Amino acid sequence: MSAHEHPAGNTNGDPADQEVNPRGDQGLYPISVVTDLTGIDSQQLRRWERAGLLKPPRSAGGTRRYSNNDLARLRHISRLAHRGLNLPGIAVVLHLEDQLQQLRSENNHLRDQLDQAHQR
Repeated sequence: MSAHEHPAGNTNGDPADQEVNPRGDQGLYPISVVTDLTGIDSQQLRRWERAGLLKPPRSAGGTRRYSNNDLARLRHISRLAHRGLNLPGIAVVLHLEDQLQQLRSENNHLRDQLDQAHQR
């Protein structure tokens, strides 16, 4: 549902009653909020960014704006770090997971095409 649509059953048009559900990749949170939400200090967030583990979008003024997807990735990075992986190890795991997700997506697409071909 977009921010301009009404939740099911709500048709009164009051903007305060509308559900706001931003995209997972939309940069919303400044670094101070992210540290509060994740418990990860700002210097660690900057180190992980410098290491290429994530790249939060920036506002027009250059401020980092972390998305919900970034928060999930940060929590995952934190779990990997707490399990003893160093930054290069975390980078390899994240890269392999990204590749796996891409391959799964491609596999699903090919399966859909095959199913469509069999239905003809």
